[in-house]
Amino acid sequence: MDVHHTVVDSPIGELTLVGEGTALLGLYFDGHLRTPRLDSLGPRTSTGFEEVRRQLDEYFDGKRRRFELELAPRGSAFEKSVWALLMSIPHGETRTYGQLAAELGVPAAAQAVGNANGWNPISIIVPCHRVVGSQGRLTGYAGGLDRKRFLLELEGPSPEEDGRLF
Repeated sequence: MDVHHTVVDSPIGELTLVGEGTALLGLYFDGHLRTPRLDSLGPRTSTGFEEVRRQLDEYFDGKRRRFELELAPRGSAFEKSVWALLMSIPHGETRTYGQLAAELGVPAAAQAVGNANGWNPISIIVPCHRVVGSQGRLTGYAGGLDRKRFLLELEGPSPEEDGRLF
């Protein structure tokens, strides 16, 4: 299969979706701070991303809490382990880099977790915006802190518990 992409509008600006076959490889913001780890985004197309678009629309409308998409992020084994852990952070909650490092069994690796988080190629869907600095401070986000704040406010606390740290 060949890599292809499309650009969609959202409440936080244009999003570039990158896919290969039916799998989503990337979701990038306009002005994304870290460039995609792809040799090419492939040709732009208007088809093939209908399900991603539908689920993103539901998310931004407050009707979707979890994405159900085929994901194929490209990265190292450590990065993939961090990205998998991000998927376990419940909607409406946050975790610190230190908490994630401890969950991975390497409590001294908060900075490495932060770096892997920063290279997450599938923003929003792999919810790297749910990771905050120690004491709940909003820290770096490839889409910018305004977008991170917007996403966290959109999600709000989960009905079960307010797990936010900020």
